[in-house]
Amino acid sequence: MRHLFISDLHLDQSRPHHIQALRDFCECKLQPGYHLYILGDLFEVWLGDDIGLTNYADVIALLKEQVDAGVKIFVQHGNRDFLLGRAFLEATGVQLLAEETVININDMPILLMHGDSLCTDDTEYLAFKKQVRSSKWQQEFLALPPAQRLRKAQDYRQQSSESTANKDAHIMDVNPAAVQEVMQKYNVHTLIHGHTHRPMVHQNDGFTRIVLGDWQGHFDYLLWPNNDTWHFLRQPI
Repeated sequence: MRHLFISDLHLDQSRPHHIQALRDFCECKLQPGYHLYILGDLFEVWLGDDIGLTNYADVIALLKEQVDAGVKIFVQHGNRDFLLGRAFLEATGVQLLAEETVININDMPILLMHGDSLCTDDTEYLAFKKQVRSSKWQQEFLALPPAQRLRKAQDYRQQSSESTANKDAHIMDVNPAAVQEVMQKYNVHTLIHGHTHRPMVHQNDGFTRIVLGDWQGHFDYLLWPNNDTWHFLRQPI
């Protein structure tokens, strides 16, 4: 069995070549029995299943096709698509993972995360995340008409861009103490996450942290074959 890990595709209808890249990836890299883990931000924005299932019907059909062919696909919420809901899961057959999920490959426990919760120095973002992840906020937001949801999302994105421009780069990266804490919490020596768009393999004192890259001009993916070795690969889009 092979396990593949990707993150931060940020699929958007204005970038059809990214959607084509996912189609090519599925056709060339996936086979029945494989496990594919999407560690957040599959979509650039997801305003609710009622909107997303229509806007991204081609992606929904692609994921369903892979699941029907025997590929097991797992997804985590990212900071852009945390409103992926039950209708999305039912339409695709994809399985939703918790924000912190431990899987086992050859009896090796591996922690999977999107990674945004590790950026503990970015207190402004974490406060915003706490707000929008509350059930009350989500119920109120999803009750709004689609056009109003879109306007709010555009406002949030503008505010985020302005805020990010004024932050030091290290603030938006993971905090080493937060990484150590969560790995100790789950008693793991390997962590895989995305979010930061800074692909790298960090190895220190027997601990491995693999950061997946985004799909801007290329796609990064991690391949874990049947043995205990993994391969971090990149291909141009």
